[in-house]
Amino acid sequence: MGATGRPTPPIAFGGAVADVRAHLSAPAVTVDDEMLTRLRSACANVTVDAESVAEASRDWWPLAMIWALDGQVAARAGAVARPGSADEVAAVLRVCEDASVPVTAAAGRSGVCGASVPLHGGVVLDLCALSGIVDVDRESLVLDVLPGTFGTWLEDTLRAEHAATLGHWPQSIDLSTVGGWLACRSAGQFSTRYGKIEDMVVGLDVALADGRVVHTGGAPRAAVGPDLTQLFVGSEGTLGVVTGARLRLHPAPRVEQRAAFGFSSFGDGIEACRRVMHRGATPAVLRLYDATEADRSYQTGARHVLLALDEGDPELVEGVMNVVLEECVDAGAERLDDELVGRWLEHRNDVSALEALISRGYVVDTMEVAARWRDLPKMYAEATQAIQAVGGTLAASAHLSHSYPDGACLYFTFAAQVEPDGREAYYRAAWDAGTGAVLAAGGALSHHHGVGVNRARFVREALGEAFDVLAAVKAALDPRGILNPGKLGLPDPFGDVGWP
Repeated sequence: MGATGRPTPPIAFGGAVADVRAHLSAPAVTVDDEMLTRLRSACANVTVDAESVAEASRDWWPLAMIWALDGQVAARAGAVARPGSADEVAAVLRVCEDASVPVTAAAGRSGVCGASVPLHGGVVLDLCALSGIVDVDRESLVLDVLPGTFGTWLEDTLRAEHAATLGHWPQSIDLSTVGGWLACRSAGQFSTRYGKIEDMVVGLDVALADGRVVHTGGAPRAAVGPDLTQLFVGSEGTLGVVTGARLRLHPAPRVEQRAAFGFSSFGDGIEACRRVMHRGATPAVLRLYDATEADRSYQTGARHVLLALDEGDPELVEGVMNVVLEECVDAGAERLDDELVGRWLEHRNDVSALEALISRGYVVDTMEVAARWRDLPKMYAEATQAIQAVGGTLAASAHLSHSYPDGACLYFTFAAQVEPDGREAYYRAAWDAGTGAVLAAGGALSHHHGVGVNRARFVREALGEAFDVLAAVKAALDPRGILNPGKLGLPDPFGDVGWP
């Protein structure tokens, strides 16, 4: 695969792609002939082809994958613009802002919350052509990269040509792009060593709603007012469109070590992870599965299984893995075959199960949240119980990943089988139940999947009074509300989106 990639469709449409229709009742802004002419004066590649528009109007949101089986997307764009430069991005935004036409930035479209769905039609701004490495500063280990660059090509190129790694390994690495990672504050599977994407970003180029381009960051650290880079990271295209990024690199790892352990309870495993982190050890992977998930993937019976892996400089890796071993042994864990880590590595980026289960009539999804160590055991118990109590649930389980000194991410998975006309209602109920339990326990609404459409109804509760600050920033940067309207729970000048 070259630097320029294409999105991977999540599931086949039920019926002809050209006949795909909108599922939601959100008011749609059309792109008429006059507007199309203006767009084409700003961007060389603009299409209204029915098949192209249908594909560009969806992402990997599992509920929308169910709708796709019925020949539907959440909403349909009016046109797709594929800019080949930052100047074209800015020009498209100026045209759309002047005409009050909504713009939804997208690239790999691998998000699972509906963040890149054009809820009110208008223009999908497909950034896949803005791809490739601009520069690698070898002395400072800083990468200058374009937002449409797909993850697998980027990591392969960094290792082969620059002996470096970004260290960012989301499960969607084959499907996702740098811009998408920044838009939703993505986490890679090695984040305990390398950090999340917000820890990697040095600076950004961002096109605002009126076409102005701002440049943020640049120095290793600075005290020049608030960190404007972080204002845009996680904003899901609602405050501006990322057209370039500077990211921190690391030397390619020299060695790797692996270990696996079995615990008698999930709580014992959580405590071992906490103690590892508090001793200052940061293994790349510290991944604890409850017994349900462990047995499903590794056939380990009633054990709660911890997989650990570290990579980097030999002396550092040796020390980190010794700490992991000591804490797991002290917690009474059983040493398991390290080959379990190898099995995980072989399949960690496989996303095919989602399509297979949905095609067979199941409702499935994941819910990743974060909380302090103090709150994690209770949150795990109460959220899984809350989801399990929703009628139709077959399984609700979780694993812990992405550990930090003060807490960790819990990643819940649930599956259900209900009557076809009850799938959407079940999905809403499961999310309401699980999210309610998480927020009541003091957890974060999202750890790395973002908000999109699916979680928008929870944002005000999650942020409290700070929500008004976010809304004020949105109003200042995008007064006409054209940038990805209907997302993050923000005020929407185009009307109610019709879900949930």
